[in-house]
Amino acid sequence: MSIAPRHERTTTAPTLEVPAAELTVEQQRELYRLLAAVRHLDVSAIAWQRQGIIPGYAPGRGQEAAQVGSAFALERGSDFVFPTYREVGVARAWGVDMVAYMSTHKATWHGGLYDPAASRFAPIQAVVGGSVLHAVGWAHGQTLDGRKADGTLNAAISYFGDGASSQGDVHEAMNFAAIFKAPVIFFVQNNGWAISVPTERQVAGGSVSARALGYGMATVQVDGNDVEAVYAATKAARAYAAAGHGPVLIEAMTYRRGPHSTSDDPGRYRSLEDERTDGGQDPVDRYAEALRTAGVADDEFFAQALAEAQAEENAIREGVAAMDPRPGTEMFDFVFQEPTGALRAQANHWREESEHV
Repeated sequence: MSIAPRHERTTTAPTLEVPAAELTVEQQRELYRLLAAVRHLDVSAIAWQRQGIIPGYAPGRGQEAAQVGSAFALERGSDFVFPTYREVGVARAWGVDMVAYMSTHKATWHGGLYDPAASRFAPIQAVVGGSVLHAVGWAHGQTLDGRKADGTLNAAISYFGDGASSQGDVHEAMNFAAIFKAPVIFFVQNNGWAISVPTERQVAGGSVSARALGYGMATVQVDGNDVEAVYAATKAARAYAAAGHGPVLIEAMTYRRGPHSTSDDPGRYRSLEDERTDGGQDPVDRYAEALRTAGVADDEFFAQALAEAQAEENAIREGVAAMDPRPGTEMFDFVFQEPTGALRAQANHWREESEHV
């Protein structure tokens, strides 16, 4: 005996059309300047950690095109970025004060000393998958506030990795966003590794983008090492979400070239030869080659871009090195809007015992 369903419902995931990137020559040159600045800062930050300037750092080498290309496609003053702890490229391309950004890596302040409200760049998030929930909440709020004068919504973008995509919070966030058509972009940087575990051993089916289909969500998988392709995909996703059609998941296929963090030893789970083979062409070199071929840039331009990146890194390093510790009382001041009795007692005890009163 068969029992017919009370109702039948067929759900098909919407299609996201991604036109080719339309960039001016100056925009292409600016994209490369950003890539060069991010690469130089990222590599230098590892040296800072070895020199004792900062206690720890999560490198992003190999993911510059994914981060810069996506941030470049968003709208300043309207959209809101929700990063993890590895989005140095997004922060730089978005215009965040990089000394204030790096304060977290110096353990000077949790989440960064920049103003999240003014920069529209949320505090650095170390909880795996945590920023996804925040992004969806903010994006849902845009639907409650109503559309702008031009009929569109502000959009949020949440960055996370292939490893974080297996967190339950991420699936709850995607389900909620799809149901309520929250204008949010789930930007997955599939860098091939969830710390020491390869993607194929922790993502069933091998594709994060395929999971979005189960939520009836528009999705696109893009070459994350092609900065213009990432720009085009993010721009299309942003337009789709801002128009009120709901969330989009972008899976940028890239590769982490180096350790998960400065405390990680990638030699324990892969060889340098594996890294060279699996990583493919370096995304920064790849774009430089493309610009040369197109006649957009020459040796003089690349030399100038490198000089600017070096000068910028020097200024950031000096700013980070000059940072003083924050007042210890802040560990109690910003926990709750209205402190609890237990928190007040802890703060009083700390003041009695601390030499920093």
